[in-house]
Amino acid sequence: MPFGPEWIVIIVVLLLLFGGKKLPDLARGVGRSLRIFKAETSSLRKDDDDETKTTVVQGQTVPQGQAQPQPASPTPQQIPPASPPLAPEEQARRLEEEAARLRASAQADKQA
Repeated sequence: MPFGPEWIVIIVVLLLLFGGKKLPDLARGVGRSLRIFKAETSSLRKDDDDETKTTVVQGQTVPQGQAQPQPASPTPQQIPPASPPLAPEEQARRLEEEAARLRASAQADKQA
């Protein structure tokens, strides 16, 4: 990788902004962050691969090749609720609402 004038300018700006003593700490922190980010993204990919290889049959997770056929007429207890998966934003909103309710009830208990 040849060092052109762009790289020299970038290095000089970094030295001016952070100083020579803080650059190793900055680089170390960036390296740790990248390592954590890579580990998390690879685990997400692995989880996605695992989910596509399994199937839920009568409430149990079964590998895809071993899925058994459903009975012809399931009883009402066997029918899972039809609710679409929530988006992360919706999950966060609901958790925040629940936390607010819990805080309010804790405040009411404290005052009583």
